[in-house]
Amino acid sequence: MRFFVRRTIFYVITFWAAMTINFFIPRVMPGDPVTALIAANQGKISPDAIEAITKLFGLDENTTLWQQYVNYWTQLFHGNLGISFSGREPVVDILARSLPWTIGLVGIATIISFTIGTLAGVAIGWRRGTRADILLPISTFFSTVPYFWLALVVIALFAVRLGWFPASGSYNRSMVPNLSWEFAGSVIYYGTLPALTIIITSVSGWILGMRNMMVTVSSDDYVTVAQAKGLPERKVMFGYAARNAILPQLSSFALSLGFIVGGTLVMETVFSYQGIGYQLLKATAAKDYPLMQGCFLVITVAVLLANVIADFAYGVLDPRTRQEG
Repeated sequence: MRFFVRRTIFYVITFWAAMTINFFIPRVMPGDPVTALIAANQGKISPDAIEAITKLFGLDENTTLWQQYVNYWTQLFHGNLGISFSGREPVVDILARSLPWTIGLVGIATIISFTIGTLAGVAIGWRRGTRADILLPISTFFSTVPYFWLALVVIALFAVRLGWFPASGSYNRSMVPNLSWEFAGSVIYYGTLPALTIIITSVSGWILGMRNMMVTVSSDDYVTVAQAKGLPERKVMFGYAARNAILPQLSSFALSLGFIVGGTLVMETVFSYQGIGYQLLKATAAKDYPLMQGCFLVITVAVLLANVIADFAYGVLDPRTRQEG
């Protein structure tokens, strides 16, 4: 019990520190959001409105930084993340509209990458020394390619040259989002290239991790005993070796789920995909403090939640991690 209490206190302090940094980072960045808003509207807003907009955004010099900090936490506890400077709508609405796209695309791509990589790692690790080993350096090569560069190559090949897939967007803009097979097909069609990029660049880590664990556990006594008993090779491979080798892989998978929300900034930018990363980039360019803080909040909570799940799961599965000292 003391282990879980300590970990809970640790994550509460981490959350407070992350949220405090989240408050200060936009305010120490160069630039002025009011000036950026007026410039973005290209003369549609009169300079006489600067004072009123400044007070509306809560950036009035008469409001101390401490008061802004207190207001920030008060609004946070009430689920109010403010009004977007650039979008002029509640930040909660923008995040609620963008988050499903990021989770849907990157979540599914991560699950596919994890499944393919783990199965390939099991096969390569169990039959090491065969021609299947060539898959490891090939996948490692693609994992070292810069993310944006691979995305541009994929767009140039499959969208521009072959014309098989669209180069950007998340669905056909002539359609109205709805729960229909036609719209789902459009989402899958537009999300194929971004998903393919994620899978190609991330599958190497899963293959390497599972392969190394399979090599380690395949020489353990219980695997040798299972083979000596004459059990089928498939049963020994999956039922004995892979079953134990996959434990570290599952913890890595839990952590990777936390980074799904924030780890797609480059991909969403290159493909103009309307997820959290794309919104964060737009907010940074427009000095949109509330939207930036909202995006950081979602990313921070997702990462911490994934760490909590992985940490507590390890504490339950392996009692040694709960020992003090």
